[in-house]
Amino acid sequence: MIQGLTDAMQDYLREIYKVRLEEGRATTSAIAERMGVRPPSVTAMLKRLAALNLVEHTPYHGVELTRSGERVALEVIRHHRLLEQYLSQALGLGLDEVHSEADRLEHALSEELEARIDRSLGHPTHDPHGDPIPDAELRIAGTELRTLASLEPGDEATIRRVPGDDEKLLRYLSELELVPGKTVELRRVEPFGGPIVLRVGNAEHAISRELAEGIGVA
Repeated sequence: MIQGLTDAMQDYLREIYKVRLEEGRATTSAIAERMGVRPPSVTAMLKRLAALNLVEHTPYHGVELTRSGERVALEVIRHHRLLEQYLSQALGLGLDEVHSEADRLEHALSEELEARIDRSLGHPTHDPHGDPIPDAELRIAGTELRTLASLEPGDEATIRRVPGDDEKLLRYLSELELVPGKTVELRRVEPFGGPIVLRVGNAEHAISRELAEGIGVA
């Protein structure tokens, strides 16, 4: 555990970081939705975090992490994604299994074990879902990817990232072989908001445009 902070505090800081990155602004309602709690619970936690100089919270204007808060968030993210990569690469767990297991282990991971896992894996830069892993100095690389939905018929691309925290969705994507490292071809886009049709190996699959927007390719 990061010194002096509860698991819940660490989880909030991680989700604030991710919401800020994905949506541009971390509002109380957005954090509540991500955490699965009511907004008053978020407000109470933000007051605790602000008292520790980990966040700056302006009512109705969202939340910003302080430098200290961001370092905690990145440390938790590093633990989680390293564990996911270890569970996948060393133990052979599927994409749909590693997230919940890493959730259970991330707060108990010591700095010494973290470093050993990092070395044993060859200092990986991305987790099994394609998300970047902060390095030992908590630097995190930006990843410029297109979405699967942005391809034109006939385009080929390699999947680099899939959504990482929905087990049922990951199981479905694994069944279709729409996972990082796989090459896909966009065959056609059905009219009137219909699905897009992809070729993966010798098979064709139709998926929704919404799902295709969440899959990163290069």
